[in-house]
Amino acid sequence: MEIVLVGLNHRTAPVEVRERVSFTADQARRASEELRSKGILEETLVLSTCNRSEVYGVPPETSRECAPGLSTFLSEFHSVRMDVLGTSLYHHYDGEAVRHLFRVAAGLDSMMLGEAEILGQVREAYRVAHEQGATGPVLNRLFQSALEVGKRVRAETELGARPMSVASAGVKLAERIFGKLHDRSALVLGAGTISEQVIAQLRDRGIARLFVMNRSKERADGLAKQYRGEVLPWGEWEKALPVPDVIVTSVSAEEPVLRREAVERAMDRRSNRAMFLMDLGLPRNVDGTVGKLYNVYVYNIDDLTEIVAQNRQARENEIPKADSIVEQQVGKFLSWQAGVELVGLVNELRTKMREERDQFIRARVASIQHLTEADRTLVEKLMDEILESLLLGPAQRLRGEKDLRRKVQSVEALRDLFLLNREKS
Repeated sequence: MEIVLVGLNHRTAPVEVRERVSFTADQARRASEELRSKGILEETLVLSTCNRSEVYGVPPETSRECAPGLSTFLSEFHSVRMDVLGTSLYHHYDGEAVRHLFRVAAGLDSMMLGEAEILGQVREAYRVAHEQGATGPVLNRLFQSALEVGKRVRAETELGARPMSVASAGVKLAERIFGKLHDRSALVLGAGTISEQVIAQLRDRGIARLFVMNRSKERADGLAKQYRGEVLPWGEWEKALPVPDVIVTSVSAEEPVLRREAVERAMDRRSNRAMFLMDLGLPRNVDGTVGKLYNVYVYNIDDLTEIVAQNRQARENEIPKADSIVEQQVGKFLSWQAGVELVGLVNELRTKMREERDQFIRARVASIQHLTEADRTLVEKLMDEILESLLLGPAQRLRGEKDLRRKVQSVEALRDLFLLNREKS
């Protein structure tokens, strides 16, 4: 029942590395299937956002023995050398893995402290893994608890009262370039959750004209109708790019969708009027050389540092409250985990003691000639009663006393004490 987590995030890896190990939904499903089919993990879930790629799992053996294999898997799956990944990856086990996930769900580990999107992303990652059958009793309980943590933090603290999202940060940057947006036009590429948030932010700030472009025209039509925008056909860059002053991209694509040549031609037709591009995709949607063009301002998710700092300063007083909720929930989960493991240990100990009882009876009782069959049966029954009386009290206390479960720091130590691990090998 151990838990292992291997991943990287905005604190440990720049966007150039993060985009190389990000997972699409299909890749997440395929990775989960491979990890289980290869016997690396018994339960698994992939959480991949613009700021992190993490694999959570329950290994068949110990979590620390499993972690190197997980790191190698990430390297091979994404064709990224280990010397590139090595310094970026973190490994968390059991309680630390639980605490990390709960902080993620609470918005405490985000680039934007208390960001609005992450809880939905955790929920979606869990939904996909659960429907695939990749999760089991441990990860189901873990991620259901994480969602509970996220809800509590947003309900009981001010972290969610004025949520700062990647979308709102991007629009704030646009206002730094142009000032008020009332006489500006914007093009949003993509029609997912982040794109919708960007559109809502632009409308709140009074954008004069709004264009939406998406591979699925039906989804684009829905957003355009809801937010009074205009739909442009996907990929018609020659018509679309010269008009907007603000372009925000949040598209799932392995290669950049906006190339330097297309933007350069658009700037010629704009007479080099300033253009702001906010690339919220991972992998990045905008060619890395576009920012070298004159009067073109390109920002990606790693360029939000200053706004992140301002956001954190305004909310940092709420961090202790949120951390307290996280620790409460971590304690509850670890108590549940210890209870399940200890009850399992008691059951294994019962099996072991019965086996040793059988050996004792064969070696000792069977050789006593004057005992009848009824006597031998009575001896066996009395020995069973002794064994059950020894185990009944501990089993009942484990079920009823949460504090007792918290006191047991290492179930593995108990297994070693009673030679249960040796019995399994």
